[in-house]
Amino acid sequence: METLLAFIIGIIMAAGIYCLLRRSIVRLAIGIILISQAANLIIFSSAGLDRGKPPIISAEETALETAYADPLPQALVLTAIVIGFGFISFVLALIYRTNALLGHDDINNFNQTDKAS
Repeated sequence: METLLAFIIGIIMAAGIYCLLRRSIVRLAIGIILISQAANLIIFSSAGLDRGKPPIISAEETALETAYADPLPQALVLTAIVIGFGFISFVLALIYRTNALLGHDDINNFNQTDKAS
């Protein structure tokens, strides 16, 4: 299962890098989103893919009698999702403002922004 997930992560990461190398700012945002999701999957897979092992130990237990999942990667990914959402919101606002000012999203023609204001 980890091997299949590694291939999927590689494909998502390659697609994200391909989008980052394009001249459109929309594709740049899509590339950032894909790379952040691939990074989240890397963190999940690095902790191991254990099914049926809850990350929470019940209050009645004093010692670890059964196997449990490590909650640290889940907390890291949750934090990364929240930070990524804020960053993506900022990038979408930047794309909207750029399109409103310039009327295009070509990164190579952004040297005209000083004249637009």
